[in-house]
Amino acid sequence: MPSLMRYLFIVSVSCVIIFIVFYVFNFGGEQGFQRLNNSDTLMLSQVCISFISGKTPFLWRNKLMIYETSSCKEYLAQSHYITAPLSKEEAEFPLAYIMVIHHNFDTFARLFRAIYMPQNIYCVHVDEKATVEFKDAVEQLLSCFPNAFLASKMEPVVYGGISRLQADLHCIKDLAALEVPWKYAINTCGQDFPLKTNREIVQYLKGFKGKNITPGVLPPAHAIGRTKYVHREHLGKELSYVIRTTALKPPPPHNLTIYFGSAYVALSREFTNFVLHDPRALDLLQWSKDTFSPDEHFWVTLNRIPETSCASRHRQPHVRAPLLEGSSLQCGPLTSAAPSRPVLRPHPIPHTSCTGQLVGLKCATFSLDSCQLPSRML
Repeated sequence: MPSLMRYLFIVSVSCVIIFIVFYVFNFGGEQGFQRLNNSDTLMLSQVCISFISGKTPFLWRNKLMIYETSSCKEYLAQSHYITAPLSKEEAEFPLAYIMVIHHNFDTFARLFRAIYMPQNIYCVHVDEKATVEFKDAVEQLLSCFPNAFLASKMEPVVYGGISRLQADLHCIKDLAALEVPWKYAINTCGQDFPLKTNREIVQYLKGFKGKNITPGVLPPAHAIGRTKYVHREHLGKELSYVIRTTALKPPPPHNLTIYFGSAYVALSREFTNFVLHDPRALDLLQWSKDTFSPDEHFWVTLNRIPETSCASRHRQPHVRAPLLEGSSLQCGPLTSAAPSRPVLRPHPIPHTSCTGQLVGLKCATFSLDSCQLPSRML
């Protein structure tokens, strides 16, 4: 009896799939259904095989892939990209995004679609060490958007090295040269996912009135060695890392006080011009080239210079959190656009309760983890 029921179930599912394919191929054109290409047919076959073997198919992955046989117009329609500003407020307050990535194209595609708005501008830095296939896929995706581009210079990024900061700076330089009147630059990593709409992000940033979001504090004891000793990047075929030497570094230039904070920031356009041209910023960059994780002290240190007119005096460690993660604790789906396993900001929290995935020394959290984060991080 169980075998008969299983057989009838398989036959029923197969008939439904055959009917859908037949209908779309013969009647779908004028009624708004897109004809299935080879990728769609393959996807349906995989779904059928998954059902027969008792597995649950994951359809979302395939819908975000670039179909080699599709045009950009078809891809944008299939992936439901927003193609016009959703409000006057957003249209008048364009944002610039810096995206530094090195692998996991599907994750990047989800992030890009989630934050994409036609009035914004997007600079994508791909790790020079990334595979040719990954680079080609990213370039193919960006070619469909007039307001998205690859950074003019690619760095072989080493975790904790100066190359990570330089990746951001390459994009900032490219963005500053554009005529697009973007208001703030926001940098992201490959494991980000927004939990706020573009309009909510715009409204939040407008509240800072041109000031930056660069939370930080005076160096804690465990971080002093990062700028006290000389560090060197090691580029290897299998593994790249930063080496700490016993050589001592000279004091910071211009008698600057070094602060430590988040590497992920929101910077006003005025401040990015300061970063690119002011002698203090240029000298600090040069001094930081042999420190560990300079992206965690560069932005916040410059923003603490008293004469910086656009400096923010906010010292709250959670000040970035509402930008992408929500300003209050929410359990369950955090946005209607988020997938069932949304990848959020990696948090430097104890990993004993991480139900997500460890990335480096951080926990790339899922929605379940958001209910467990300490209140200071929300």
